[in-house]
Amino acid sequence: MSQRETAEPAGRPASVSIIVPMLNEAEHVEHLVADVASQDYAGFVELIVADGGSDDESVELLERAAAEHSVPLTLVRNPARWVSPGLNGCLERARGDVIVRMDCHAHYPPDYVTRCVTLLRQSGAWNVGGMLVAVGRTKTERAVACAMETPFGGIGWTRHGAGPEPVEVDTVTFGAFPRSVFERVGRFDEQLVRNQDNDLNARIRLVGGRILLDPAIRVEYVPRGTYRRLFRQYYEYGLWKGRVSAKHGRVLNVRSVVPLAFVASVVGLGCLAPASGTARKLLAGEAIAYGLSCAAFSLFGISRRREPLGLAPRVAAVFPVFHVAHGLGMFRALLDRVSTSR
Repeated sequence: MSQRETAEPAGRPASVSIIVPMLNEAEHVEHLVADVASQDYAGFVELIVADGGSDDESVELLERAAAEHSVPLTLVRNPARWVSPGLNGCLERARGDVIVRMDCHAHYPPDYVTRCVTLLRQSGAWNVGGMLVAVGRTKTERAVACAMETPFGGIGWTRHGAGPEPVEVDTVTFGAFPRSVFERVGRFDEQLVRNQDNDLNARIRLVGGRILLDPAIRVEYVPRGTYRRLFRQYYEYGLWKGRVSAKHGRVLNVRSVVPLAFVASVVGLGCLAPASGTARKLLAGEAIAYGLSCAAFSLFGISRRREPLGLAPRVAAVFPVFHVAHGLGMFRALLDRVSTSR
């Protein structure tokens, strides 16, 4: 794939198709359209949204906002309701040379598309993306945001966040792709309810494509606002990450299996503890070490975000939600794989 093929055809700025899945996003969709309208990109930009049957005025608000901001909008019906079929429906209607995947829960700076297209053109990469920066409004959202910005916390953390230059990575959040990538590796796997991005990126890397993360590209993300919703989100992350790993026959990211090991160790030691003093001691030691880690990283997270010390207990409570939910999801995926292989 040449750099000219990537993002700058025929001496003109690459045209861009922004593709977005949507289901009951009335609270966020107007901000999405405003972000698209504010992009400083010099070329053609269109917005294609796949609606999974919203019943909360999302469609009406989307169409009204697009008309007010003069954003070219195509609305795609997504009867399957989950993300992959919706994104593939968007791809069928897309006219752009570059496909930029966006999300209703995120906020994008005016230079987002420009930076993505420029990096694609200069690097010849097959997918590029940036840093996911959680931005909370309520106390719980702010606590989740603090936890996500620690190495002990959420899936969006990366050790590359402080570097000045783009780096090659396994995956990026959302991403921007030359259109030809989908012709080479196929579209999003419609059997995957979540983690379809990880699967696509694994296929890109399998055939030699490069994925770049540029710390200068920033995306603001609004996290879940209740522990219950957060648990469900991370359980599904773990479940579908496990199924993606099973599909490819390997662990795509070693860090992602740590919550599974944690949950398995607690359950295993808990079962042995009534009959084994050693198991009781190990379980107690693990509980103490985990509690201290939660406390230490909660302080680390609030210091990075300059939040008040009083938020620390909420941040500490987020970590077990992350880890237990993700671990149980991966355990469920493992059980499903064992049962289907018999």
